[in-house]
Amino acid sequence: MKKKILVVDDEPSISMLIEFNLKLAGYDVRCVHDGEAVFDMLKPFRPDLIVLDLMLPKMDGIQVCRELREQNNAVPIVMLTALQDVTDKIAGLDNGADDYMTKPFSPQELISRIQAILRRVQQLPATGDGPVHEIGRLSIHAEQREVRLDGNLIDLTPKEFELLLFLCKHRGKVLSRQQLLHGVWDYHFLGDTRIVDVHISHLRDKIEKNARTPEYIMTVRNVGYKLTGPQVKDLTHA
Repeated sequence: MKKKILVVDDEPSISMLIEFNLKLAGYDVRCVHDGEAVFDMLKPFRPDLIVLDLMLPKMDGIQVCRELREQNNAVPIVMLTALQDVTDKIAGLDNGADDYMTKPFSPQELISRIQAILRRVQQLPATGDGPVHEIGRLSIHAEQREVRLDGNLIDLTPKEFELLLFLCKHRGKVLSRQQLLHGVWDYHFLGDTRIVDVHISHLRDKIEKNARTPEYIMTVRNVGYKLTGPQVKDLTHA
């Protein structure tokens, strides 16, 4: 069955270009041209991924992304922006986007990123009993996709969870930003490592007592990050 992609862009030339290339790549594609129309398409189309422009009429891309996440809709989002300011890109990630691309972009690179995200989603384990990783006050329930701190559930985005779990599985090992892009975002090309830094910052805000002096996610200067703390224990649910 073809994967469904919803393209949201108010520039007809851009949406037509994306639609044409995605259909050539074998996707089922629908296009809408304002932010409010996204919500009209969710139930009838049920997209597997949304390509979402930042600057849109009625609701901009940030508002759409925020509203989807507040509704607990985890559909992957690739945000498009014509703006070069990193603040705008980070704002998209802050509000739940999985990735972003700056216009003008290569349609093939967009397709590669979409394929990478969909591969990651397809590989996620189904909900059910499974291992729990314990690191100090943290417990990471891999198959339930839950993280608890001192027994309290922590609200993580899907990508934040995947990043934390990947770090957990490589506990104590220094991972470069490119290794994290490859392992978590499935990028097999040179990606923008600021995506990693933004998600690390968000994780620290949520799991550390003090994000400025982290106990768990350590920065290794000029290299990358590593997860540290007490020995990881693999438990199983009763």
